Amino acid sequence: MGKFVVRKTNTGFKFDLKATNGQVIATSEVYTTEAACLKGVESVKNNCVGEIEDQTFENFETVKHPKFEVYADKAGEFRFRLKARNGEIIATSEGYTTKPNCLNGVESVKKNAPEAEIVHE
Repeated sequence: MGKFVVRKTNTGFKFDLKATNGQVIATSEVYTTEAACLKGVESVKNNCVGEIEDQTFENFETVKHPKFEVYADKAGEFRFRLKARNGEIIATSEGYTTKPNCLNGVESVKKNAPEAEIVHE
């Protein structure tokens, strides 16, 4: 089972969603309080059921929120961001060298987030 690792940073709090193997599959923004960070965790748990909006080609079909947006960054790597029902970005991925690996990352969030425990570093 995956886990959300909540930790204090120099400017606030953030979380990483880690898969069973310990790899980070999604990261949050920095929140000003731990309570806000924990609300972000709950938001990921509640919104990870969204569909995938593949933005890697022209004229892609827009999907309603919540959703995972898959896109190619400026370096040519594939990334995803999870958007909540209100359109806010609540988690982002690392860069993947291939789109299938990125899509596997989305599936890993969908699988791990709902039941993931919360641990504090």
